[in-house]
Amino acid sequence: MLSRLPASSPATVLPLPGMGCRKPVPALGSLADEVIASLGAGPVVLAGHSQSCQVVAAVAERDPRVAAVVLLGPTTDPRLRRRGGLALAWLRTAAGEPWRQVPRLLAQWLHTGPRAMAALWRRLAPDRIDERLSRVPAPVTVVRGARDVLCRADWAEAVVRAAPRGRLGEIAGAAHMTVHTHPDEVAALLRGELERAGR
Repeated sequence: MLSRLPASSPATVLPLPGMGCRKPVPALGSLADEVIASLGAGPVVLAGHSQSCQVVAAVAERDPRVAAVVLLGPTTDPRLRRRGGLALAWLRTAAGEPWRQVPRLLAQWLHTGPRAMAALWRRLAPDRIDERLSRVPAPVTVVRGARDVLCRADWAEAVVRAAPRGRLGEIAGAAHMTVHTHPDEVAALLRGELERAGR
């Protein structure tokens, strides 16, 4: 993914506890602190996928260096805050992912660890990303896969409405793991935001 972005715009992936990093998961505020400490001088375009969208929103709410936000498949839809509903939606979405991606996705989940992922969900599920986004002055682009059951169309629309400068995009044929399954489309969106932010 990073190789598809302009060389003139430094980009990095920051593994966080429960999101690519097998460590105890702290409170959302502490996760946001870790991201804020890693940011450069700015302006900065922040992108998050799935539950990391909530961390991105918490950072954008607090840090004026954030010039734009991209949320890929943001969670957590209030209808999926119960484990049973979340598990069913997760299974339905997983069935919509390309089978060739299964080994990579399994490796990623095993690397993070089911305990850390469950702890992350407990920490972040109660957070109202829509309320946070109402206080974000930067433009917010919400992107969902057209087949994503974890981020349904009406939930994505509600997230967009919450942001003062929100807009919605959809990737045809994609489910939830858009970064892995549709990297060209995601990279094109990010390049557009980088250009608009003057990066």
